[in-house]
Amino acid sequence: MNNFSYTQANTAKEATGIRKDNAQAAFIAGGTTLLDLMKLNVEQHPQLVDINMVPFKGISETPDGLRIGSMERMSDVGENALVVQQYPAISEALLLAASPQLRNMASIGGNLMQRTRCSYFRDTAFPCNKREPGSGCPAQTGDNRNLAILGGSQACIATYPGDLAVALVALDAVVVLENSKGKQRRVPLLDFHLLPGSTPQRETVLDADELIVAVTVPAAAHARKSHYLKVRDRASYAFALVSAAVGLDVQGGQIRSARIALGGVGTKPWRAMEAEKLLVGKPATEASFRVAAAAAVRGASPREHNRFKVDMVQKTIVRALQEITA
Repeated sequence: MNNFSYTQANTAKEATGIRKDNAQAAFIAGGTTLLDLMKLNVEQHPQLVDINMVPFKGISETPDGLRIGSMERMSDVGENALVVQQYPAISEALLLAASPQLRNMASIGGNLMQRTRCSYFRDTAFPCNKREPGSGCPAQTGDNRNLAILGGSQACIATYPGDLAVALVALDAVVVLENSKGKQRRVPLLDFHLLPGSTPQRETVLDADELIVAVTVPAAAHARKSHYLKVRDRASYAFALVSAAVGLDVQGGQIRSARIALGGVGTKPWRAMEAEKLLVGKPATEASFRVAAAAAVRGASPREHNRFKVDMVQKTIVRALQEITA
């Protein structure tokens, strides 16, 4: 772990101004991912900017839906009554993530920025295009059991590891960003994370001097009737092999709107829009769910050790949809 300086910022302008002048500096809130990467020498930052005093907090109901401050802790959001009742998939995704100790520390903004757990990325003894562009991707023919079957490229098949972003993508969440000039912009979370393509080192659309201010989620019938299902090797404290965030608005047995997003299988939180379209207007039956699930993995590119995910993700989608229509 390299030596670094430490600065506490009291305002967003102060924090983003530091990053504008020194793009190698890093923001730190809970630090539950960043410090691990620094200890592994995967990331080396000359300066850490503590943003815990930046006033981006609050969990509130707005005329349009839900607003969550980026500095809120995962546990507080996951246990919030409004979130539990009106956006259950978000609550479930948060409470199935990490451990209680980590959830008490980790911020919402930091969680959205977490990086892959691909073993080749996290072990500096191996080449990795995400860590060192142009060095290669040994995961293509190596140990790829936990890696992506959707959205990969010849440069990278590292899986996006988070749970929360999958639920947020399913429910059409928007990320609010602010730069060093105080200017804000809103980015659909679906577009916030980038596909690896030929530049896997660039993972989000966030500019160097931007900070996540908040996440907003529109109110909707399919948000109230939503669910996050996570399949993993252990019952707790494990990343998803496959996960599905689903939401349905069903009236008179017919599906009026549907949302499906996938985790553990994509290089970014994966929205299965074709599957959603196939559900609208159909009866809420297992047969409909199976047709949609098959469409969700159309175009998948599994490698030697993760071919099982093609079947597993379909079963996970069907089961998640069955659970909210039972």
